[in-house]
Amino acid sequence: MTPTVQSSPSDPASTPPGDDDEAVSARQTIKAVALVLARHEIRSLRRWFEDFDRDILLPILLGEIALHNIGALQNGVARRGSTRPIVAHAAPAKMRTPDCGLKPCNAYSIAAATSLPRETVRRKIGRLIELGWISRQANGHLYITDAALEEFGSMLSSRALAELLETADRVRSLLEGNPD
Repeated sequence: MTPTVQSSPSDPASTPPGDDDEAVSARQTIKAVALVLARHEIRSLRRWFEDFDRDILLPILLGEIALHNIGALQNGVARRGSTRPIVAHAAPAKMRTPDCGLKPCNAYSIAAATSLPRETVRRKIGRLIELGWISRQANGHLYITDAALEEFGSMLSSRALAELLETADRVRSLLEGNPD
C-alpha cells in the first residue's frame, strides 16, 4: 500500500487554477488602494503643515483638544445643562467659561493622549492660544474656540472634504474592480 501525500495550502500544485490569479489580483488591488490612501494622507499632511506655520504638532494637539471637548458631547459624556450651541470664547484679557457643556481637558491629559512630553505640549498649547484657537481658563482647562471651529470647519467643507470624497470614490472603484 502506498501512502497518500497531501499537498499543503502553500503548495502551488494544491491551488486550483484561477485562485492564484485571484490572489495576485487581490494583492494588486490592496496595493493600489494603499497608494491612493497614502497620496491623500500626504496631501493632507502637507496642507496641515503649511496651515499651521510648518509645525505639524499644532494640528495634532488642536485635534486632540477638539475631540476631547466636542467628542464628549457626541458620546453623551459632557454636561447637558445648556441647549445653546457650542461656543468657547477666546477673550485674551479675561478668559470665560464656555457657554455650553464642552468637556474640559488640560495639558497633562493632552500629553497623555498624544504621548508627547508635557513641556512640548505646554509650549504648543501656548502657541495655539496665541493663534486664538484654544482658550485656557485660570484653572488650566482648555477649550477649542469659535475661531478654530470656523477656520477648520470651513476648510473641511471646502477642498479637504471634496478631496476626501474623491479619494473614497477612487478606493470604492478600485475595490469594485473598476481601476479608472
